[in-house]
Amino acid sequence: MSVIVDTFIAPPCEAAIEILFADEHLLLINKPSGLLSLSGKNPQNLDSVHHRLVQAYPGCTLVHRLDFGTSGIMVVARNKAINAALCHQFSQRAVSKAYHALLCGHLAADEGMIEAPIAKDPALFPLMKICDNSGKPARSRFQVVERLMRQGEQGAIPLTRVRLVPETGRTHQLRIHSQWLGHPILGCDLYGGMERPGTQTAPRLMLHASELDFVHPVSGEPMAARCVCPF
Repeated sequence: MSVIVDTFIAPPCEAAIEILFADEHLLLINKPSGLLSLSGKNPQNLDSVHHRLVQAYPGCTLVHRLDFGTSGIMVVARNKAINAALCHQFSQRAVSKAYHALLCGHLAADEGMIEAPIAKDPALFPLMKICDNSGKPARSRFQVVERLMRQGEQGAIPLTRVRLVPETGRTHQLRIHSQWLGHPILGCDLYGGMERPGTQTAPRLMLHASELDFVHPVSGEPMAARCVCPF
């Protein structure tokens, strides 16, 4: 049996975590791109959202994660009971999320649904794959915000700004679904967003968690968190 070893070492992240909302039960934060959600097993990957927040908010726990390169909204529980209540909302799909991204190329359609099952493959680690036989159902909606041209190293390159809504929560779902469309996310080192001519200068993964809707587990009030896309 082969053992999968993660050799990734995160470069230092100087950007701060922005607190969007805080009460005695939960936090809403804006995670910077280039910061791990949880500390890794390697001591060099100690810095993370959780490692930083627990210094100021002892006992806090992550309810969900964002990829290393993804920025944007995360909800953080201040205690175990709140964590359990929020995790229940996530598992019941009572939480809605939306992202903004820059995709390579110009999409032909203005909107649509991507339905492509996603599977793990130890031979491809850390990549996921689209597989009809072994994949779990995965659905993502996309809506074009604008089509634009941006100056790159080799001239102007076509890009499409989109709003992405994952209706399921598979690992790397939006990244691999964008690749499956033929328009990978700009700056994506795993699924082709750095292979297009003129795109090598992308400073980061151009994916941002911009919307998070859920119900406050104590007050019962609807929470509609928003965080403006920085790119």
